[in-house]
Amino acid sequence: MARHTRTSTLLPRFLHPTYYLRRPRRVLILFAFFVCTTFLLWDRHSLVIRQEETVRNLTEENERLEHSLQKISILLKTKGETIPQELEFLKHEKSGTKVSGQSNTKGFFQRLLPDKRKPPVSDTDEDPVMAERREKVKAAMLHAWTCYEKYAWGMDELKPQSKTGENSFAGLGATIIDSLDTLYIMGLKKEYNKARDWVAENLDFNKDVHTSVFETTIRVLGGLLSAYDLSGEPMFLKKAQQITDRLLPAWNTPSGIPYGSINLATGDSNSPGWSGGNSILADLGTEQMEFIALTQRTNISKYKEKAERVIIQLKKVFPSDGLLPYYISPDSGQIDHGGKVTFGAMGDSFYEYLLKVWVLGNKTEVVKHYREMWEQSMEGMKSLVKKSSDGYTYLAERAGNQMIDKMDELACFVPGMLVLGTDGATPQKADEYLNLAQELAKTCYNMYRMTNSKLAGENYNFNNRMQVGTSWNIMRPETVESFMYLWRKTGDQKYRDWGWDIFQAFETQTKLPTGYTGLRDVNTGEKDDKMQTFFLAETLKYLYLLFSPSTVIPLDEWVFNTEAHPMRITPRVDEPIALEDQPVIIETTKASQLRQEYRQHLKGRRRGIDQRVN
Repeated sequence: MARHTRTSTLLPRFLHPTYYLRRPRRVLILFAFFVCTTFLLWDRHSLVIRQEETVRNLTEENERLEHSLQKISILLKTKGETIPQELEFLKHEKSGTKVSGQSNTKGFFQRLLPDKRKPPVSDTDEDPVMAERREKVKAAMLHAWTCYEKYAWGMDELKPQSKTGENSFAGLGATIIDSLDTLYIMGLKKEYNKARDWVAENLDFNKDVHTSVFETTIRVLGGLLSAYDLSGEPMFLKKAQQITDRLLPAWNTPSGIPYGSINLATGDSNSPGWSGGNSILADLGTEQMEFIALTQRTNISKYKEKAERVIIQLKKVFPSDGLLPYYISPDSGQIDHGGKVTFGAMGDSFYEYLLKVWVLGNKTEVVKHYREMWEQSMEGMKSLVKKSSDGYTYLAERAGNQMIDKMDELACFVPGMLVLGTDGATPQKADEYLNLAQELAKTCYNMYRMTNSKLAGENYNFNNRMQVGTSWNIMRPETVESFMYLWRKTGDQKYRDWGWDIFQAFETQTKLPTGYTGLRDVNTGEKDDKMQTFFLAETLKYLYLLFSPSTVIPLDEWVFNTEAHPMRITPRVDEPIALEDQPVIIETTKASQLRQEYRQHLKGRRRGIDQRVN
């Protein structure tokens, strides 16, 4: 006979629901046990999160302390101070203990290390009109940024009419990085903090797409280095090193001349097909500032070596007039002697960087050859200077032996470059540079005034009278950039007034409720659908500086890369020491010893905090 067993007998009685229904006290005990266990586990999870956050903050603090130690030790050395005493004070001061007899020293340290968290912006100006203009430019920047936040956050550029974004630069958030220093200089703290946090948390360089080496260098690398120099936040320097390491394969060519395009994920590099496999002069000659600055701040020589090998190769083929055609072979390093010479597109910033690398290196002997090459090019540039029948001085172009009576608006950076070059020139040369700068600036201003929109076309023909050639305007900065240099050099109010005229034209012709956009035609006013990153990085920044006191980003302390990212002037030495501020030479052995001593001190502090958290 079959045996029938009840299901309830298969389970232990304390696992059966009826066991607890008959015993309500035990149900309450079980519930209380569950609640307490959940609370304890959640509390432990919160402790772990807080510990990780504390350790992360401590790590960042330690990195800042190391940078500060390097800077203070070096500055004290040059001032003849006793390093061990000051070093001991710094250790005790940061650890929270007091050392007797150090009160005066603390004030000395504070003078050496100004509070870099405050933007270098003066909110007052002796001229209330300029202060009002400056605030108008700041409002324009806020409008452009807010619209980008709303419609294209995290993407490279905003399309204002489409109310969306697009990725033109491998999806690296180019507008965010390009705008960091502008936000910082203008004192837009909330917007700067949001941009900084995005870079720290979301910027990813592992992009399986080809992108321009040149554009990535001047916008992304330049923007990160400038943000680091302004804020002192080590995160920016780490990011700068990461993107540069991904760019380096482009320099793996027989001549050392880099390719123009690279896949950031794979390192695959090439030059564009439309250039016949050649590299472009403005591209390959516009990475030296950023790469040298990165070496100075990291003490890693490979970046500087890659960039300066290019100059060594160009010096071998440098023509007697200092004017290089814009096609150069990355395989042989040879130039096309019959090629086009221009201070406009594809040639422009090479000449700019010859001068600015000299300025960045504090004009020392190590960078003297850059200045010499630049002066040679300026002598050659005289052969391109012409005057139209209506009295405008312009820079022609040359193809072989044939002159082309055309000038790009891009070439309007030249007046500012010439002004910067007056420092270090003989009195006679300085006068020549300044006079030519003023004549060219007048031409550039009238490029704007002669159109219906009061905005300049992309280029102009000078076959007889000055006439618009290519009619679009994409809100370029070169003209107002030169006005800023000329104002600071001469104090002539007209340059500020000219800049204000151009800003008002931008406000009238290019401003939309959804951002700013360029024009397809400067006479009809037809609009395109892109807010270029350099409108925020360069155009608005140079206008803001034009209406600001000269103490805001002073030109004896800072030099701008070609994307208007300011970098601190840093003396060039054979063995650079990585610093935030004003590096000077000390014995490498001594510097290494000081760093090692302080690292041991920081490790001890970190172990103590870990123990307290645990």
